Formats: sequence, structure tokens, C-alpha cells
Amino acid sequence: MSGAGSLLPLRARLRELRADAFGADPAGERMARIRRSPNFADGVFQNPEGARTRPSGSTVEFAKQFLAKEQRARRAPTGTIPVHPTTLADIAKPPATGLRLTWMGHSSVLAEIDGRRVLFDPVWGERCSPFPFAGPKRLHPVPLPLAALGTVDVVVISHDHYDHLDMPTIRDLVGTGTVFAVPLGVGAHLEHWGVPAERIHELDWNESAKVNGLTLTATPARHFCGRGLRNQQHTLWASWVVAGAGHRIYHSGDTGYFGGFRDIGAEHGPFDATMIQIGAYSEFWPDIHMTPAEGLRAHLDLQGGAAHGVIMPIHWGTFNLAPHAWAEPGEWTLDAAEEAGQAVAVPRPGEPFEPAGTVPADPWWRAISAPVARPWRRPAPVPAPVVAAPEADLDLAGER
Repeated sequence: MSGAGSLLPLRARLRELRADAFGADPAGERMARIRRSPNFADGVFQNPEGARTRPSGSTVEFAKQFLAKEQRARRAPTGTIPVHPTTLADIAKPPATGLRLTWMGHSSVLAEIDGRRVLFDPVWGERCSPFPFAGPKRLHPVPLPLAALGTVDVVVISHDHYDHLDMPTIRDLVGTGTVFAVPLGVGAHLEHWGVPAERIHELDWNESAKVNGLTLTATPARHFCGRGLRNQQHTLWASWVVAGAGHRIYHSGDTGYFGGFRDIGAEHGPFDATMIQIGAYSEFWPDIHMTPAEGLRAHLDLQGGAAHGVIMPIHWGTFNLAPHAWAEPGEWTLDAAEEAGQAVAVPRPGEPFEPAGTVPADPWWRAISAPVARPWRRPAPVPAPVVAAPEADLDLAGER
């Protein structure tokens, strides 16, 4: 009895931690604003083009691919990922060209643009999960502690999945005084975790906020949302445009390919650099994540159809979220970029670079991965109106 009794406080604390990590549902005026959104219909946010968010095909076949021993082995590096030992000194001196990017792993990027510092989708936690003891675990350490990052002018969140919105990281950032730019509805999570409402810019698609001389615009994406078992689709997902006095950059968040990239490029481009999701794709969920070939196509669409600016692949290498080989996204991005004559940056996690300067091009992953097959490529899509399918209640393959 004493053993069982001693577990009760631990269980209660775990329930509390899980409930906190789930965040909070929008309510009150926030929910009223959501209902007024042109992107909200039939009780949920809608994609710009229809998207299947439940795994397509055979669940048994997916489970075989994802859980098979030989498949698990190919989804991880064979050695230690070479993290660049980033220090504050690396990023203390202003970029000579006015724009510098530092990929911190997955979709987390520090962008220093025209004298300001923007932190996209910061995930410093060990797992992208509501639980500290279960869920996808990072494959490499963060390049530097969050406290050593220095001043951040604005934190930008693309959507509320766990691998993009990390509660412990947000709570650590609250005390820095930074402001947050988030899609409509996501502010409910941040307020629940202690971010003052006056420090949150909560935007619908095609709305903008001005922060310290930067213009941040939430732009459409083709994805979905949710942190709990009961996903009400009441928080929006977005890609982001950040424009300063002399530079423009784009962060895709998570998205499937869709024709709206051309519209975003026409309205806000061209861009000095794009940060494009090219990992965690699968034929089992073809509408909500892009393959490397589709990511390159999206970059070209954003740039008016021409090879221009620099594409930096994100959303790969840090967490194991899909059946594909660990090194596949990096390798196939190089293939697609070479075919298009497009400049691509493939920095090690934590390696700062300036898109107008020397762009890191060394395929560093080859030293710690098995050879990558060439490739499964879904045919480049031809955008067309699609009837939207019901959104999923749960995320895919453990992805949050």
C-alpha cells in the first residue's frame, strides 16, 4: 500500500504537466474573432486547398514501415550529428550584409535581419511531446542554451504542434520580455503559459504586425493544428513573411504543396532567403508535408518562377517523425536544387551564415548515414480545387 500510495503525488503531477502542455482552447472574444475569420467555416479552420490529414492507405502497411527494425535503423544517423558549437560571440557582431540565418535544428531558426532578431518556432525541449518521458526525442543537442541566445525582438510561431510550439521553451522566453507573433487562436496557449496578452500579436492569414521596424505577415499554409486528444481545429496554422528595411525572408512552417505559394511570392517576394519544410513527408500523408522536390518547387513559386535567393531546408534532421531515411531530405534537396540551378544552404545545426555571402554547401550528413536511394518523388502537383476532407483529431506518426 505504501508503494502505491507514494505513486499518487507523482501521477497527479504528471497529469498536471500533461494538462499544461496541452495548452488552452480559445474562448471569449478570441473565439468570437476566430468565428469571424474568412478562413473559418463549419466550425473549423479550412485549408486553402483540400488536405487529407488522416493517414491514407493501409494502416497496417504504415505500421510495418514505421515500426520495422530495419526501418527504425535507417531513420537515425549512424554517428554523432556535427553540431556547430554556436556561442554568443558568433552572433554578437552584426551581419555584414544585414541578414544572417542560424538553423538551430528542425524548424527553429534565428534570423538577424536589418538590425533585428527574429526567432522562428523555437523548440529547445528534449522531446516534442506533452510528456517529458515519451515521444520523439531530439537526435542532437541544441547548439547553445536558450539563455545564451541574447536579445530576441520577436518570436514567431507557425502553428501549435509540439515540434513547433514547445511549452518549456515558451516559459523560458516569457522572462526575456520578447513579443510573440502567432496565428489566430494560438495566443490562448501562450496566455495559459504566462505570456501577457499585450505581448502577443495574433494574426489571421494576410494580416500584418509591425515590430521594431519589421513587418510580419501571416500567410497561408496547407496543414492542420492540435495538441490534445480532442482536436477542435480552433487554432490556425501559417507560414510567415518578415520584411525589414532592406531584406525579406519567408518561413514555411509546416505545409503541403499548394498553388498559393505563387500568390505569396507575387504579394510579398522576391525573398533573400526562404526556409522551407522538406522533412517528415510520406505517401501516407501527401497533402500536409512537402517532399524535397515539392519544397524546391514552392521556393521557385515564391520567387516568381526563377532561381533566386537561397533556400534553406528545415524540418529535418532533429526528430524522427516519418518513415523516410534520416538523410533523405538533405540529399534530395541537393538533387532538386542542382537540377533547377538554385542556390541551397545546408548548414550544420547552429552554423550561422549570410545568404548574400558564402553559403554552406557541404553535405555533412554523408559521414554519418547510410547511402540514400534515389529517390521516391511524388509527381510535382498541378494545383486544382479540391473538396476539403475532415481534419484529424490526432497528429501523424507522433508528430506534434
